[in-house]
Amino acid sequence: MNMGRTLQVRDLPDDIHAALRARADAAGFSLSEYVTRALAEVAARPAVSDTLKRAGERSGGATTEQIVDAVRSGRDGR
Repeated sequence: MNMGRTLQVRDLPDDIHAALRARADAAGFSLSEYVTRALAEVAARPAVSDTLKRAGERSGGATTEQIVDAVRSGRDGR
């Protein structure tokens, strides 16, 4: 079984530590287990740059000019 790596977080404010500890307790996990699960969720998300790149590769949709015109039209209609 691979035990993985160790991560040390320095200068963690007391209020954040307390909030994480409370959430871990409420979920029935140790603080380490809770933070590991939270970090796994973050790591599983695509990077913003990757999402923007994929979006930029798509064809079709409205142009920036069309979007700006629609917003302005909506504001003028109030």
